[in-house]
Amino acid sequence: MKPTMSTQLGQQLHLTPQLLQSIRLLQLDGMQLELEIRRALETNPLLELEEAPAQETATTSEAGTTVEVAAFDELPEPAMWDVAGASWHDGDDDRLQRIAADESSDPQLRALQRLSLELDARELAVARFWLEHCDDAGYLDAPLAQLTLLASAHCDVDAAGVEAVRQQILHGDPAGLAAQDLHECLSVQLRALHGRVPARHLAQRVLDNGLEALAAHDYPALARQLDAEVADIHEAVRLILSLQPRPGDSLLPDSTGAVIPDVVAWHADGQWRVALNPATSRRLSINPTYENALADAGDSAQPLRDMLQEARWLTRGLSMRYDTLLRTTRVIIERQAGFLTRGEEAMAPLTLKEVADAIGMHESTVSRITTGKYLQTPRGTLELKHFFAVRLEGASVSGQAVKAMVRRLIDAEPAGKPLADEAIAGLLSRQGVNIARRTVAKYREQLDIAPARERRRHSARTPLLARVG
Repeated sequence: MKPTMSTQLGQQLHLTPQLLQSIRLLQLDGMQLELEIRRALETNPLLELEEAPAQETATTSEAGTTVEVAAFDELPEPAMWDVAGASWHDGDDDRLQRIAADESSDPQLRALQRLSLELDARELAVARFWLEHCDDAGYLDAPLAQLTLLASAHCDVDAAGVEAVRQQILHGDPAGLAAQDLHECLSVQLRALHGRVPARHLAQRVLDNGLEALAAHDYPALARQLDAEVADIHEAVRLILSLQPRPGDSLLPDSTGAVIPDVVAWHADGQWRVALNPATSRRLSINPTYENALADAGDSAQPLRDMLQEARWLTRGLSMRYDTLLRTTRVIIERQAGFLTRGEEAMAPLTLKEVADAIGMHESTVSRITTGKYLQTPRGTLELKHFFAVRLEGASVSGQAVKAMVRRLIDAEPAGKPLADEAIAGLLSRQGVNIARRTVAKYREQLDIAPARERRRHSARTPLLARVG
């Protein structure tokens, strides 16, 4: 083949270091941004932290745009941003002293301390036995029947009492400790999740009947076996993967934090207002004395000039982040005012592209600025991604709104006569929302609501338990 030459015209985008830094600052969450600001202050002597005026609610960025930053005394319920730990004492320290530190390893000691206020001396001895026969992952190191006999003889407690203590450990904190196997461990954790958990029931069915297919990552086979959609199987698997397969690791010291919102929205004077949280929108400025001195310095000051350029890029990047975050949030609040006023059923369809068009930016920029950023509203602190809702095919409402309708219909169903998925689909069609039975089942699963037959069995047991009680 004879070699040939050809000319081709094209466009190529070259990202400058300044643009790359601005993009990176957009996608940082609040904690990552705080670490970035601290690192910059430590490594660049030209930067200093800019103190926000106590009584002002607006500052002007270098681009000339006005960016609202609310003062603490103007924000609604400022105490909601306080991150404080709670402690309590009930004067029962003598029970803690019954646990000798030399009888258990540190993780076991921590677990026993949590149980000491709930168990008597004999039960506490049984709990110690169970913990001592757990491996590093938190599972029993021998068959359950064998350990039950040993614990019964060692602690002079019958088998039922021994198992009752294990169940208390199993369903305690951390959930799944002293489990027989992975299935029992993860099943207990699924039941322990608080509130409505999407895909919980399907995840339990996967654990009960599809562990082999799950281990083989054969999701289509799981979908056929459980009569579910592949997308729903993926969601159930993600939930299973979020659980702790090694509950023993949870006994190690750890720290917990609270979500601090990046933006706050509140209703006042007949309109919605939006402002940045000053705690997560700290600004940096360049020391003017050093900046002026560098203007007259010679070539020997080149390293400091490089630092000056980096400082300018960072301050401009921060201004761009705050301005983009505020403009994006304003559009979201404008489009989702119905949700803030009336709830989930008023959630309007909204896409990244619609917001991007409204603020004159690319949708990838909107995606970055809404990931990991939280908005405090009268309905709670929500991630900005929560406000994006896909339009239901063939309807003018969002999928989230229809999901809320499904929940309302189930909440209002007659006692002892739960609505089947087909019946819910029929009721929704009367309201102009036409969806298939499987779609109803999908939304019900995401709402962590059991099928009609399970709800019927539960309602039948409740009166019986009330009569027994």
